[in-house]
Amino acid sequence: MATLFFLRLIGLTTGTVVYLFLIALILGHRRPRTLERLLFFLILALFLVYAGGLLEINARIEYTFAPDATRLLYSLLIMGGLLALPALMVHAHLQFFEMAQPGIVPRWSKLLVLTPLYVAPALIFAMPFFQRLPRAAPGVRFGPRFGQLDRAAPLMARWFFWTPESTFLFVAILLSLAIGLGVLCLKPKLANADRRFFMWMIGASSLIMALLLVAQLYHQYETPEIEALMVGLIWLGVAPGVLFGYFALRHNFLDFGEQRNLLYALSATALALLYLALVRRVSVWLEPVLPPEATASILLFVLIFLFEPLERLVGPALYRKFRERVERLQRLTAELQGEARQGNVERLVAFAQQRIAQEFGLAAVRLTILETGEAGAAVVEDKPLESPGGLGHTFKMPLVKNRETIGALEAASTGVYLTGETTGALEFLAEQLPALIDLARLIEEKLGLERELAERERMALVGQMAASVSHNLRNPLSSMKTILQVQLENPALPGSVKQDCALVVAEIDRMSAKLTQLLQFSRPVSPSANGTRVDAVQLVRESIELFRREAERRGVRIDLAGPNDNSGNEIFVHASAEALNEVLSNLVINAIEAQPNGGAVHVGLAQQDGVLDILVQDDGPGIAAEARERIFQPFYTTKVTGTGLGLSIVARRAEEMGGHVMYESAPDNGRGARFRVRIAVA
Repeated sequence: MATLFFLRLIGLTTGTVVYLFLIALILGHRRPRTLERLLFFLILALFLVYAGGLLEINARIEYTFAPDATRLLYSLLIMGGLLALPALMVHAHLQFFEMAQPGIVPRWSKLLVLTPLYVAPALIFAMPFFQRLPRAAPGVRFGPRFGQLDRAAPLMARWFFWTPESTFLFVAILLSLAIGLGVLCLKPKLANADRRFFMWMIGASSLIMALLLVAQLYHQYETPEIEALMVGLIWLGVAPGVLFGYFALRHNFLDFGEQRNLLYALSATALALLYLALVRRVSVWLEPVLPPEATASILLFVLIFLFEPLERLVGPALYRKFRERVERLQRLTAELQGEARQGNVERLVAFAQQRIAQEFGLAAVRLTILETGEAGAAVVEDKPLESPGGLGHTFKMPLVKNRETIGALEAASTGVYLTGETTGALEFLAEQLPALIDLARLIEEKLGLERELAERERMALVGQMAASVSHNLRNPLSSMKTILQVQLENPALPGSVKQDCALVVAEIDRMSAKLTQLLQFSRPVSPSANGTRVDAVQLVRESIELFRREAERRGVRIDLAGPNDNSGNEIFVHASAEALNEVLSNLVINAIEAQPNGGAVHVGLAQQDGVLDILVQDDGPGIAAEARERIFQPFYTTKVTGTGLGLSIVARRAEEMGGHVMYESAPDNGRGARFRVRIAVA
């Protein structure tokens, strides 16, 4: 019995320390997720059971008859923990199952399972409490509901083995086993470490359930058997906590593994508490020989001689951890370099944020690159990075290049302070990132130049082809048109033939216009496109007058608005008259053709901050959603007889003039399209 007593004392102490360690770990993690909250209360319930049992056994050691207040306290701790344990155990398993496979657990089924497990223990706890307390007088039985068990048995055994309430724990373990097996069936969804964790947990839970079943079957035996069963259950009850701590810190289960500073602090505190408890126990045991103060002093000063052995033991382990961290940092840097060689700064930033957060177990990472605006000022986000729920801590390191800040690296943890090694690694990455960003930009510029060169070569080939096509087709077309026009002047020609000849002449004109458009598109960039000074107002008015007759023929009205209401207004831009005329012509023609049943084309000019906006808007059906991403691509068209070059010419000529073109679909009452060409004012 003495051996079982000391095994129970050691087991309760171990369980109390283990679950207190896990409580501190989860509180330090402080991730705002339901699963972490459930785990906290589940581990708190286990801690209350072990702490109450430890208080009870210490009361048995210290007192012949424990005071009523002490008995009330450890009774509340034990029963409160055991009553809350079943519901929390099942709820935590269901929550993890739902995280691994979202939507697989219906809400009604969770309510159906969890409601009895939460409500029934609460009702039991609200029952008259005095029925559960041991009697004060020695030799008085605990009550008829506990059979022949007397005060010599621990309260945990009296409650745990012979009450109907223990059925809830048995059912909860069965349900948890079923959920754990369901989690193991998620082969493609579960990591290997998580799978091993659940396999070990299923094994430990099965042993606990088997021991509970044996206790229920042989409850008529006296105290020695009860004590043996209690010791076995106490040690098995520590196993889930040890497994959770091992997989959380060793295999980063639920992202706990990166909290090394918290791990070191908690481990040192736990060892210190255990050693102080050992000092006290040894002082009590040696009290007949030495005063307790002398024994405590000797045991505390002995630690001085343990420093060197501890250093030899811990040093190699710390060196291995350091090498492992350096290797991981080198691999991360190599991955970032590989991504930078892709020549895409945006992709590099997104990849760096994702990998840094994953590598160091951070809640959030933001990499900000400063951009220079038109006035030369740096554009940066003013709102600092915050951890989820505001529970963690943040780190910010500027990215410096040639003594100038070009950006910032920000990181946020889930709850604990960032360790020195993590902070040092982030500072190292902040020193490397400016060079990687420069590398990505240089490769991006190189790829852009290569694409531009290839585009110029392609346009040169298209120009040669267009010139050849124009030379080979325009002369025959001109001859055909001349012949047909001569025939049209013949008064003896029948009316039906004249009508057909006029139709052919119109088609020849249309073919000539398409050839002209192809030549315009394939024409190389003009050196004078942005090197001359032209009156945009006058050019717009001339273009409108040129197309007004064609618009009236189609039943379309052209309106002009803007700063050119008075004839004396002039706005000069850096552009060539030919390029600007091509832009206006294509936009106005498109606006007219977009309204086959008549409508209006609105042309406007607006000058602001040294920039001229030329707006062309129609009242047509607008631009289809599937066409909006491709309207500026060459040879893409939604018209039956179109070439798909009009808007391509507009975009190209606007770029040659140092401007750009934008569009809006359905800007007014869900109809029409509005194109805006922006050019610098001379």
